Amino acid sequence: MFSGLRIRLTLLYLLATLALIGLNGAGAYWLLDAYFQRTTDLALAFRMAQEFRGAGLALPGPLAAANTAWLRSHAGPPPTQPSHEEDEDHHQAADTRYDGDLAAIYVLPLNRRGQLLASVDAAKPAVPDQAAVAAALAAGQDSRTITLASGARVRLLTYRVDDAAPASVLQLGRSLSDQDRVLRQLVLGLLILGASSAVLLAAVCWWLAGRTLRPTQAAWARQQQFVANASHELRAPLTLLRASAEVALRSLPAADTDRRELLNDVLHESDHMNQLVDDLLLLSRLDAGQLTFEHGPVDIATLIDGVRRQVGRVADERKVRLEGQGSGMAQADQMRLRQVLLIVLDNALRHTPPGGSISISGRVSNATAELRVSDTGSGIAPEHLPHVFERFYRGGAARGSDGHGNGLGLSIARALVEGQHGHIAIESQLARGTSVTITLPGVSAAHPVGAQADA
Repeated sequence: MFSGLRIRLTLLYLLATLALIGLNGAGAYWLLDAYFQRTTDLALAFRMAQEFRGAGLALPGPLAAANTAWLRSHAGPPPTQPSHEEDEDHHQAADTRYDGDLAAIYVLPLNRRGQLLASVDAAKPAVPDQAAVAAALAAGQDSRTITLASGARVRLLTYRVDDAAPASVLQLGRSLSDQDRVLRQLVLGLLILGASSAVLLAAVCWWLAGRTLRPTQAAWARQQQFVANASHELRAPLTLLRASAEVALRSLPAADTDRRELLNDVLHESDHMNQLVDDLLLLSRLDAGQLTFEHGPVDIATLIDGVRRQVGRVADERKVRLEGQGSGMAQADQMRLRQVLLIVLDNALRHTPPGGSISISGRVSNATAELRVSDTGSGIAPEHLPHVFERFYRGGAARGSDGHGNGLGLSIARALVEGQHGHIAIESQLARGTSVTITLPGVSAAHPVGAQADA
């Protein structure tokens, strides 16, 4: 039980750690991408301001602000009261220091129809973006990122120019290939880092999960030891109590009905307590892994016939029709499988009214043995169905309302089936009945039956 819980807890820790790494990586990617876009837009605006100054045009507000921001960040603060020559020297210093950044920008002088007015370097994208031109003519300027037919991305800045200038529109662009390459390398590095650290993280998470579960395991072990000790200690007084009640019952005259009924109640409750103690001891052994299973071929037909004979008298007393048939061989512990069937049949008998029916069937198909117990009883409400295999669960008025049982039967049945490498499932509808299916490994017809015990 704890090994499976430790695995799930390790996976939870690992996924949480990897998610945190992924979030950090995504944040780093976003910050770097935003930085690239901010610096690219600033470089484009500064270069556009250069084009405006070269044409003798007044700088629009955004370009003037970008021009000042570029100069401050790349060439230091400008002179306090610069002369024309000092201002030009300041610009030249910025141009010379960062000519690589500005050289990556290409300039397309365009007319109002978006046609080139001069040839450009053949290495640069020479096809103007008409959508950006139209937006700039309408709004005065436009910034956007486009994707070329080659798949490369380009950042564009387009400005409408005064009618006195030779060009009506200036479109500046900068390829983002180098930035995209850096971003791809970042993603690849993060993936390699995450993959290489996953093994180490898994080991750390495994250790952390074990350390987290250690107090729970210790508490569980103490609880199991307490249950086992308490169950053993209860056996002797319960046996003595039952024996005393039997002796007292035999000594009473038949006419003393009141005291005889009281003693019968004591015997009944003693039997109930003994069964509860036995169930608790069995669960304790199952939880501690101390219950051994003797796997072998089991004849399904013989097993069903034996169980039907054993339960048939009780079924007749309750006027419930009990039917059973099966074929094939199952690989299981015959005694424990019989115990599972008796638990399921006990539930079916207690909740099937007189005149109802219970059927037991078994077959082997595709190397899988399937045993099914179906009844026409009261059924189980849908909200209680997922919990019927939980210990001490007795929910709903349709099931368990007669006061019998201790809520351990089906949990014991599931543990016994899973201990035989099988699976148990339950289906039910209110007022229509319940069907319990037990699936176990099957045995081929060619398997020798010599190991089979008498059912």
